[in-house]
Formats: sequence, structure tokens, C-alpha cells
Amino acid sequence: MPFADLGLSPELVQAVQAKGYDTPTPIQAQAIPQVLMMRDLIAIAQTGTGKTASFVLPMIDILAHGRRRAMMPRSLILEPTRELAAQVAENFEAYGVNHDLKMALLIGGVQMGDQVKALNEGVDVLIATPGRLMDLFERGKILLTGCDLLVIDEADRMLDMGFIPDIETICSKLPSTRQTLLFSATMPLPIKKLADKFLSNPKSIEVARPASTNINIAQHKVPVANSRSKREVLRHLLKTDDVTTAMIFCNRKTTVRELNKSLRSHGFASGEIHGDMDQPARLAELQRFKDGQVNILVCSDVAARGLDIKGVSHVFNFDTPWHPDDYVHRIGRTGRAGATGRAFTLVAPEDAEAIENVEKLTKMTIPVFEVALDDRAERPRREREERAPREERAPREERSRRADKPRREDRPAREDRHVREERAPRREARSDAPRRAPREDREPPSQPGEWNGPVPGFLNISAL
Repeated sequence: MPFADLGLSPELVQAVQAKGYDTPTPIQAQAIPQVLMMRDLIAIAQTGTGKTASFVLPMIDILAHGRRRAMMPRSLILEPTRELAAQVAENFEAYGVNHDLKMALLIGGVQMGDQVKALNEGVDVLIATPGRLMDLFERGKILLTGCDLLVIDEADRMLDMGFIPDIETICSKLPSTRQTLLFSATMPLPIKKLADKFLSNPKSIEVARPASTNINIAQHKVPVANSRSKREVLRHLLKTDDVTTAMIFCNRKTTVRELNKSLRSHGFASGEIHGDMDQPARLAELQRFKDGQVNILVCSDVAARGLDIKGVSHVFNFDTPWHPDDYVHRIGRTGRAGATGRAFTLVAPEDAEAIENVEKLTKMTIPVFEVALDDRAERPRREREERAPREERAPREERSRRADKPRREDRPAREDRHVREERAPRREARSDAPRRAPREDREPPSQPGEWNGPVPGFLNISAL
């Protein structure tokens, strides 16, 4: 079924074909007609199935008719992260080239002045993160009474990040007759309660069972001896598994920084992205990865949701994710739009429980991938140094100096103490040093109650 059969306008179909897409994905084929009919929608689909276009495309046609008003956006899209919001904005710019639509992006990490100026001029589409939107709303810089279309994207991620109270507040400020679209990869109970409260007779679409993984991704778990062995195993996989571009996920921001530094020191072209970086730096690092300036991106879970980067051949879980749902989203960065990909998870003994939870959620046993490393290569450097003989750990100059020394049994026996004392000359007393008085010549101690200091001269003068 081509895009033209979904009810989209010819101008929009032309823009989609210009981007190289002719056939919609299953989620797009089912969601677009429902959105065009102005129905509320709940769409459950795994990551990488084209969820973004399934609401961006019909929104462009719906918003093509109408006018803008200052401070009152006509539609609102909520995204959990800045990267996802920027990506949706890129989709609107690409697909809306033939339409006169104005868009504004409200995200943290950038100055608020330009965002307020865009709102004052009037926008058709407002793409925002909940935190920045609530900030502007409380300052009185934005009105939500004219918003007729609401999209809640990555709802389960919103739940993980604690945005559900903000979303409930935002929904209560919108018109009750609005159209609401909710997209999520999973449907936990709090999200279902949210949908029941704010959606009116929604149409439910599910193109894949919740928490299922992409069948185009070959998944493997790689057992390692301990956490210190992970870097060595990771470098081996990066060199031997035909990696073109790869994303490496870590649980902690400090691990992201340290691993990226280690990879760079071993000659890999790698970059990093995590929550401690400001927004311009994160966007610049993502652009470097997309442009091919670096082919390895070490990141935290801030990049695990929805980022559409073409051509990612491998995903490595340096740390097994703490939340099993994050595993599905991490490996979903590869194998997108029908392509194939490979995902490796490094599993140390302390990761056993986490990987079991992942397998329970996905209802599959991840195949084991054995890495053939010799013991010395796999053993961490510190451990090798501890086990190495002392002669091997000593610097080269020290070993040569030790070699020049005669052995203990070849050295002459030590001389007797009395002989050494006789040979040693006696020290002559220094003539200029003051001699200490003998004990018997010293002044006897004073009696208790007597004056034991010097007597002043004026005490001998009579006052008469």
C-alpha cells in the first residue's frame, strides 16, 4: 500500500517520496487513517517501526487549515528528552516543506528568549519537554486553551523519568474536546490509567507485543570473567565483528566518560553523550556521529529512546541495563527500517540477575557468544602486574643495576664490631663548643618555697 492510499494530500506524499519512502510501515498504515479521522489513538509498537512519522504526517495535513495566534499553539507534542524533541522537529521540517506551517521547539539547556519570541509570533506545532513547558506556563508565557491536538510520545519513558504528574497537569489545562494521541513501546499500568483518564474512546493499535524485540537484530550475550575484563572484550569485538558504526550503552555517566577516554587511547574514533552535557554539546556530538566523524558513540540511556540514526550496525551493552525495558530500546538503535543489526551484551557475574530479568521480559533466551581471548590478553593489566614476578615488574634500569651487584654469597663477610670500632678514628671535641659543667659542680636545687630565679638589684636598695 503506497502513502497516497492512506488519505494524505498530494503535497505531503510528494515530500515523503522525496525523502526516499514509498511504502508505509505497519504502524504508519494503521495509525495515519485513524488520526486523519480525528480519533483518539493508543499505539503500542516497538522502537524503530516508524512511530514518529505515523503522527507527524497526518498532523501536517490537519494543521494545513487554520490560522496561528500569539502565545496559543494549535498543537502540542510532548517528548521525554531533548534529543527526541529535536528529532521530531527535523521530521516536521523535512515533511512540511510544501506547507506553510510554523513550529517552535521548547527544550531545556538553551536560552529561553528565542523560544518566547517564537511563541509570541504564533506557532502551529509546539514540540516540548514537560519541564520547559511547565516553566514557561508558570511564567505566563504560553496559553494552552487553543491547543486542539496533543501527542504524548514515548509515554513509558515519561513514566520512568517521573513526568507523569507534569503530563496530568498539562492535560488538565488543555481543552476537553481535543484529540489525543498516545504512543508507547510498552503499556505499564500507570500509562493505562493515564490513557483511561485523558483519552476519549481511543482506537488501540498494536503492531508488536509489548517489550518484544526486533527480529532483524541478532542478539548475543557475552560472558566475561569480571567487570574489569569488559574493556578488553569490547575492544576485541569492535576489531573483529565487522563494525561500521556502533553505539555503546553504559548505566552511569562516569562510566561513559571513562570508557570513551579508554577507547580513544586505543585508537578508536569515538564520542560520548550523557545527561551532564549541555544541549549544544549533545547535539554537536550527535551530529559528528551522523556525519561519520566518529563511528562509535558511547552514551547513557539518554540516547536509548527514539533516536533515528541510519546505518548503526552494532549496539553494545557495556552494562546490562537495570530496567529490562531499557534493553529493548537500546538494541532498537540498530536494525531500523527493515535493516539488520547485531547487539552484544557484556555479562559479568554481577549482571546475572539483570540479564535474567531481560530474558523474562522478552520471553526469549539470548544466545551466548563466546569470545576467544588468551588468558594473558583477557586478564586485566593490574592483575597481571600483581601476579608477575618482582623481577618482571621492576624497571629496566633497576634490573640492570641489580645484575651488576655481586650476589650475597660472593660478598666479603662483614667485619667484627670491635674491629670496626678500633679502625674508626675517635671524634675530637670541638674547641669552640661550650663545655658542660660536671654534675657535682652544678648548683643544688632550691628548697620548696624559696626563690629560684635571679635576684633583681633594686631589692638591695633601701627606701629610707
